[in-house]
Amino acid sequence: MAKPALPIVVQKYGGTSVGSAERMLEVAEIVKSNLKSNRVIVVLSAMSSHKKAEGTTSRLLEAAKEVLKPNSQRYLDIVNIIEEGHLKTIENAVAEGPARAEAERDVKAECSRLRSFMAAAEVIDEISPRSRDVMISTGEKLSARIFAALLQSQGVDAVYVNLEKLIEAQFDEKAIDQTFYDYLTQRLAVVIEGCGENTVPVVTGYLGPVPGSILSTIGRGYTDLTAALIAVGVAARELQIWKEVDGIFTADPRKAPKALLLASISPEEAAELTYYGSEVIHPFTMEQVIRASIPIRIKNTFKPDGDGTVIIPEGWVPPQHAESIECLTPGGTRIPKLGEDYLGSKTPNGNGLALSEDQKRPTAVTIKDHVIVLNVHSNRKSVSHGFFAHIFLALDRYGIVVDLISTSEVHVSMALSPNVKESKLERALVELRKYGTVDVIRNMAILSLVGKQMRNMVGIAGLMFETLAKHNVNIEMISQGASEINISCVIEEERAETALRAIHDECILGDICS
Repeated sequence: MAKPALPIVVQKYGGTSVGSAERMLEVAEIVKSNLKSNRVIVVLSAMSSHKKAEGTTSRLLEAAKEVLKPNSQRYLDIVNIIEEGHLKTIENAVAEGPARAEAERDVKAECSRLRSFMAAAEVIDEISPRSRDVMISTGEKLSARIFAALLQSQGVDAVYVNLEKLIEAQFDEKAIDQTFYDYLTQRLAVVIEGCGENTVPVVTGYLGPVPGSILSTIGRGYTDLTAALIAVGVAARELQIWKEVDGIFTADPRKAPKALLLASISPEEAAELTYYGSEVIHPFTMEQVIRASIPIRIKNTFKPDGDGTVIIPEGWVPPQHAESIECLTPGGTRIPKLGEDYLGSKTPNGNGLALSEDQKRPTAVTIKDHVIVLNVHSNRKSVSHGFFAHIFLALDRYGIVVDLISTSEVHVSMALSPNVKESKLERALVELRKYGTVDVIRNMAILSLVGKQMRNMVGIAGLMFETLAKHNVNIEMISQGASEINISCVIEEERAETALRAIHDECILGDICS
């Protein structure tokens, strides 16, 4: 009888998880321990330290800027630093032998190609978005190549997979939609299948020449997207995102000492938390996996024995486990349990505490800092229907994103994304003043209380605002999402941590919400 195929797990490791020889050796142990019961596919970011500016991708972007500076050869110095650092990693992580020698040759060759590419860009004095993509792709190629060699040197049948030629079809960069991502999913499935069932593919996060540039179309989180599309393409049992945190907490534990680790969370809640300040996983990346009913587990590379937090699709049922018992998550959603994997009471926080499984409560609270509030008050008593249209068209012209909005007939208040550029804001303000009086309030923060069960909780908004008042936190504006799983308000940034702790301890942990 043929041996049943092992379930597939896609593991994505961030830059700090593979940022040194020591870290790579520890990740190799994680991968090998998972091979006992799963087929593992590994996707890697470029190597990085705890300081983002010292990461390989940041250095490559800096080198790209230096290429265009007259008489500057600093880009060569940066490439030399990158090459030396990666060769040192090979020396300290990969045992002597054919795998190590081949990896050293490949790293030197890749860096040599990068120097030649940059020198050509210097001659023509131009770096296109696609050229910049090619430059930053070096980081993922180097880390994946080294890690594949490391596994090979430890007796694991691993293969380095470079995705730089993945895209073979033509797409209109102005019309990128789900069709493009479906195409990538199919191509990735073919590539992974070609590696062989008993091999560990070590895949670059870089997807190749994405129409319109990978940074513009997807952004720097493209490695997560690559892992997500692979998980969909191979019908993985689970997508694992390995980071520096234990999972998703009820609040930032650095600001709220009583914060608890969530055993599981819904995709809608995870998306809200990501948008309003918590670094979970990009909503679009998450959507690709969730629509295929694949759970996403957030785990800590530094504490691999922890269960992490699982983002579970609506109606998900574990494959080939029809006998699975249902359990109630901290958010109150009833989900199937696969062994001990998703059992909330088995997921403690640093104090050895766990969330109860039988309580309805908000799931988490988060803060988004450095917010700017714009108040526009019409200069007419009777406002035409075009008042709001003019305001939002002006903001759209300058690429200014509005996070929250509150309106009346003659007044609109908006909380702007912290990423707004000052120069664009100033130009937008000139245009906005044509339609009314404009006030700008800086140093604000958005506090968001999130929970799928909140739509069924009478009085939670009142409790939230009563708690803020009790702690002398003034509210500038209030907004509740149409989905009713998010209540947000804008407060002074200097009061943000006080507000976060108060809301967390009284609205999430408090007895009133039990």
